[in-house]
Amino acid sequence: MSRNCLAWQVGAALLTALCSMSLATAQPVVPEDEQVKVARSIAVELGGKLKSELSTALAAGGPVQALAVCKTAAPTIAAELAAASGGKVGRTALRVRNPSNAADAFERAVLMRFVEDAANGADAAALEHSEVVQSEGRRTMRYMKAIPMQAAPCAACHGSEVSPEVLQAVRTLYPADEAVGFKPGDIRGAFTIELPLP
Repeated sequence: MSRNCLAWQVGAALLTALCSMSLATAQPVVPEDEQVKVARSIAVELGGKLKSELSTALAAGGPVQALAVCKTAAPTIAAELAAASGGKVGRTALRVRNPSNAADAFERAVLMRFVEDAANGADAAALEHSEVVQSEGRRTMRYMKAIPMQAAPCAACHGSEVSPEVLQAVRTLYPADEAVGFKPGDIRGAFTIELPLP
């Protein structure tokens, strides 16, 4: 074997070893991972701000006032977060109060999975889903986080024993309402976020 051939083989072996080491230890940065963190924080912020607004309204004027606040505050908060993130931010459900929050096919499939997982014992508060989808030549990261029914403040307006006064207010504000009759722990809906990917 010639000296040049031997040097080439040793060099190739070293290069292979170095590449194997770097591949084994280096973790690629996946942009979608960062987008999931961003989407998760948006969902937490939307939920926190909305709960704060509703709690204040409930304390000041009861469930009827909270309904009126929710009708205006929820879309405003979602729009602000959407503008700040450059994506789409909102809430959806299988049974919606506001028809403009109706689930699309993707959201419906995820919500049905959330309901099934919760029925099988999963922690409803921990359920989330993220997926990269291709639409109209663009890659988008879609994220959803389940909204479990809580005893307070949700039950006053979404529970199985809503007062006649509240039901009347619901029918006035939302004639097509479907979002009553939930029990604590049920999947009431989900925060839904779409973020464009580079």
